[in-house]
Amino acid sequence: MSDLDHWEARYAIEGYHFGTAPNVFLARQAHLFKAGMEVLAIADGEGRNGVWLAEQGCKVTSQDFSPSAQEKAEQLAKDMGVGVDVTFERSDLTARDWKPDTYDAVVGIFFQFLSPTNRKAVFEGIRRTVKPGGLVLIEGYGQKQIDYETGGPKVLENLYTEDLLRDAFADFSAVEVNAYDAEVSEGRGHNGLSALVDFVGRR
Repeated sequence: MSDLDHWEARYAIEGYHFGTAPNVFLARQAHLFKAGMEVLAIADGEGRNGVWLAEQGCKVTSQDFSPSAQEKAEQLAKDMGVGVDVTFERSDLTARDWKPDTYDAVVGIFFQFLSPTNRKAVFEGIRRTVKPGGLVLIEGYGQKQIDYETGGPKVLENLYTEDLLRDAFADFSAVEVNAYDAEVSEGRGHNGLSALVDFVGRR
């Protein structure tokens, strides 16, 4: 099964696989987002995070490569009254054009389908496309998630550590990284005690 077929099988079901509420970590950062900010939400799936960002007044580019996911994301944006504030980009995250100094913020929540090689290239793209002074927010699973089995990849090398994220964005002027365990409830996809790593950085 190809990567696209894998995700299509998840998304081509009734309802929202990861729910419609924003990621909890992202919602805690609401104070960082101001009306009019240009925000890129990568691997945004069914749109729960991109739509929430639009509700904060941001102009959002919601990127994903699953047609089924983006159909749901477009419907969610319409249902929440922010359809005009979200642009949907269907692309392969590993092959997209990371235009330099384009976004005030880049948000990436649980995009851990990437191999270390592809992850490095995507991190480089994120650093390039965020404007000087702009924000990068990332949440992913830590390595203990292998034991919890409550979501995420089953491949250890795809999981995060605090040092991995600090090193990836070592050239940023301000970085906060936190690793902790918490109960997660996000639709069918993420449920139960989880090992999380949160990153907030400013270029």
